[in-house]
Amino acid sequence: MSTSAASPDRSTPDTTGAITVGDVTDRLVEANEKYASRFTDPGMDARPVLQVAVVACMDARLDLHGALGLELGDCHTIRNAGGVVTDDVIRSLTISQRALGTRSVVLIHHTTCGLESLTEEFRHDLEMEVGQRPSWAVEAFRDVDQDVRQSMERVRTSPFLLHTDDVRGFVFDVKTGLLREIDPA
Repeated sequence: MSTSAASPDRSTPDTTGAITVGDVTDRLVEANEKYASRFTDPGMDARPVLQVAVVACMDARLDLHGALGLELGDCHTIRNAGGVVTDDVIRSLTISQRALGTRSVVLIHHTTCGLESLTEEFRHDLEMEVGQRPSWAVEAFRDVDQDVRQSMERVRTSPFLLHTDDVRGFVFDVKTGLLREIDPA
């Protein structure tokens, strides 16, 4: 199975077959020019129609709009490594709720996440390499279900969020495309 990044018609590999620095960004800018030439202002407000914010992993295998049947304007999407609820996610959710009217939060982690193979040692290695310890935690985990529970709890107990009664967590199976809901208990 090939990916768009590996397709010969969509990238410019160097003599070793690797995509050269800048080629991907150039391709994205060209694609944007084509998109913009057909673009019409949808006349939407920044408030999501479905009043929902989705927090998910940044993994390239997750097509959230396709998997959830969402259209442009339906939700706020907040993505990071692991889909973990960090202080910055709470910041985004707070703005989403208090300024832009969302009421529901959906958390989506996934199978075979890269954070399952990392540890906080990653921070130590970075510190040794660059001479400065990162201010952020890796938030690595071994049990995806437990990490979803932890993320749900972080949302539910945040003093900054107005709406914590409709917070649900799921694990997306990257092989089947199905969501499995996680019981918060």
